[in-house]
Amino acid sequence: MRDLTIGRRLLLGGVGGAALAMPWLARAQGGREAAKVSVGRIPWAAYNSPMTQYMIENKLFERRAAELGVDLTVDWRDYPTALPMVEAIVGNNLDMGMWGNTPIIRAISAKLPISLMVVGEGHLRLVLATRRGSPIRTIQDIKGKTVGALLGGDPYNALTQMMRWELGSANPRDHGIRVVNTPTLAQAAQVPSGMDAAITVYPAFLAAESTGTAGIMNSFGYTEDYYKGPEGEGGGIMLPSVRRSPFFPDGYYLHRSFWLVNNALLDRNPKVALAFLMAQQDAVNALTAMEAGAVSQLVKEFWKLDPTQGAKVVNDDVIARRGWIWPTEADARAVLETSKYLVDSKMIPAPLTWSQVKESFRRTAPIVKEAFDRLGGKPAASEFTRTDVGDLRGRPVWEIDQWAEQS
Repeated sequence: MRDLTIGRRLLLGGVGGAALAMPWLARAQGGREAAKVSVGRIPWAAYNSPMTQYMIENKLFERRAAELGVDLTVDWRDYPTALPMVEAIVGNNLDMGMWGNTPIIRAISAKLPISLMVVGEGHLRLVLATRRGSPIRTIQDIKGKTVGALLGGDPYNALTQMMRWELGSANPRDHGIRVVNTPTLAQAAQVPSGMDAAITVYPAFLAAESTGTAGIMNSFGYTEDYYKGPEGEGGGIMLPSVRRSPFFPDGYYLHRSFWLVNNALLDRNPKVALAFLMAQQDAVNALTAMEAGAVSQLVKEFWKLDPTQGAKVVNDDVIARRGWIWPTEADARAVLETSKYLVDSKMIPAPLTWSQVKESFRRTAPIVKEAFDRLGGKPAASEFTRTDVGDLRGRPVWEIDQWAEQS
């Protein structure tokens, strides 16, 4: 990935003509504002895909902006991963985007002018897979082998945590494992020639099963169908080691992706950010009322899954389970904890502090609260701190000053 410190200097120093890509405001007839905004999404990932697709097809963003007195033109952009979005932000050529933990952490570490808004998707199942017929049936079998992963992304980070609790060390070199980069999620799911195994996201894995890809285990701490080992044979068996993870019941890895905003947009027109948040929750409300298989078919073009397979992806997601997008203390903790792993792999010089993580939400927290209030103040306060659900939660972001200290 490009050195983000250099990128920050480019961004802060200015890029010729870059201002043209940022939202412009003008007075329209009747005193209304006219604005343009660019939004990046990853439709090949998980729940953000149908959520944004529904927003696009029903013009929810534009409708909410109109209620706030803004005539909005939205430039939706599809990206294969977060990396090109990072470069667009660095070049002052993108206003909003959804990133996973790793690019967010690197951006905060490099002090890029971004702020985190709300959860875009979370609790994504990451599957360690091989080719059917392979002798690799457990994670122990990948010792000394070549494994594909999206380096610098959530798949690689999840793999290291699966190794930490199953193999005793998160460092692939300690097990003689050679990790090679797979630049796309679909490529990893195919477990290309030269690789013994690979880790990929659930939608890509399901789409590749018909070609001979077989799952061994997942980041939730359960076996997949091709597993055969000490715990038995087949899928759905909880591996005892996952209970030792600090992220249980989320799994070995606390996956969260967040929508973020270029601070220049907040400076120019925070109403656009407010409209986006309300529109996103509008989409979640609509999708929650639909059958999960039908939700998945909104993005069949990208996922390549039938309704039965697609429902599995939808039902996994933390937003689909919750029915709301508002960030909690535990969601923010995903950023903090993952930063510690990135130090080990020398992606950043030092882990983030809790103050840095909280500061990344500071400018948007009041806007998130306003969106929450405008939409009726749902869910009830007790929902944020429930412990009898399958995901980690906590106080909402507008209570950021009451979040417990983390080390």
